Amino acid sequence: MGNGEFYSPEGVVVASDGTVYVSDTYNHRIQRFTSNGDFVSEWGTEGTGDGQFKFPLGLALASDGSVYVTDRVNARIQKFTSDGVFVTKWGSYGSNDGQFENPKGITVAADGSLYIVDPGNKRIQKLTSDGVFITKWGSYGSNDGQFNEIWGIDVASDGSVYVADGLNHRIQKFSSNGIFIKKWGTFGTGDGQFRYPHGIAEGSDGKIYVADNHRLQRFTPEGMFVSKLGTEGSADGQFRYPKGVASESNGSIYVVDGGQHRIQKFSTGP
Repeated sequence: MGNGEFYSPEGVVVASDGTVYVSDTYNHRIQRFTSNGDFVSEWGTEGTGDGQFKFPLGLALASDGSVYVTDRVNARIQKFTSDGVFVTKWGSYGSNDGQFENPKGITVAADGSLYIVDPGNKRIQKLTSDGVFITKWGSYGSNDGQFNEIWGIDVASDGSVYVADGLNHRIQKFSSNGIFIKKWGTFGTGDGQFRYPHGIAEGSDGKIYVADNHRLQRFTPEGMFVSKLGTEGSADGQFRYPKGVASESNGSIYVVDGGQHRIQKFSTGP
């Protein structure tokens, strides 16, 4: 496909200068854009070598501009410069510390620590910026701190970690070390309910944005429903299977409209 075109994109992240990175998952590449959606560059091809991908999903940006990518089928994390130059990689398929099974979401804390969704192992792993294992939490189930098909993850400005627990149809909130704090959500289409929540991000307004069921929902950090945006459809502001969510310091919210192979940008939160 050509520059600026997508095939089932999944992840999105926005740099402090407004640069937008998108994981173009089924094209096995990362694309880079201006905040207005103008194509800048791209990197990656299908494969197992350095800088190659097999279905890249999650994206995260460090304060130094480094770009982290979860390389799902290759069961690893790759680190690049802001221009897409390969820096390093770590991880392999398995259940030991620092190994992964189909890694998905990834986020970076203010101290540089990485939190990675390891859904095949039903857990979250926390690593240093160089890939050194720190801690992990989670197991299969529906109790507090357990997961069932997790995808999205985000670290808020206060260090809290939010996880979209997809098949449990809820959001879970943890401390930076994985201590359970609270949860919210049940299966359904009402306000504050979810059907397979996917992307999650803290907005510049301090609210928590969650993509699910052809819409974007907004909550307080305590999980109280605030508002929602979107319905199923192809018009502007409508979605089909929204995936990743990212926020910009000016209040803009970016949503990966995965089923329609596009990114939508909203000037303010819903």
